[in-house]
Amino acid sequence: MRLAVESDLDLVEVAPGARPPVCKLMDYGKFKYEAAQKAREARKNQAHALIKEMKLRPKIDPHDYETKKGHVVRFLKAGDKVKVTIMFRGREQSRPELGYRLLQRLAEDIEDLGYVEFAPKQDGRNMIMVVAPHKKKADARAEAKAAKEAERSASEPAPSE
Repeated sequence: MRLAVESDLDLVEVAPGARPPVCKLMDYGKFKYEAAQKAREARKNQAHALIKEMKLRPKIDPHDYETKKGHVVRFLKAGDKVKVTIMFRGREQSRPELGYRLLQRLAEDIEDLGYVEFAPKQDGRNMIMVVAPHKKKADARAEAKAAKEAERSASEPAPSE
């Protein structure tokens, strides 16, 4: 402690669990700042997989189905999970097999991008299925970034002489 006071530094306990505890002479403010920077960097590199939701009806028009399927494909390419919900109204509730077939068709259409994490399940007036991507969110991000860089370098004109 006397050495710390003489050199105008702080005595910081680095490894309190060790026997004997390990201490260092350093600037405590700088130590706290660097620890916060490391934590922030770790958080930044962490990818959060979101659950996106897509709602359909059993008697969906073919064009509308293709549009909704396109949204599901975009979500899966971005590395997000997709919760597909089919909403039944009135007499449609007595025909849950229509919703089940629609969800099976969607699962087959997107099987190259994702897999069915939770099979279709009736939940009151709705039928729910969760589709997860084959690749992780971080991998999808890195792939998108690389594609963007490649596109940018291809669009730049070559230096003229």
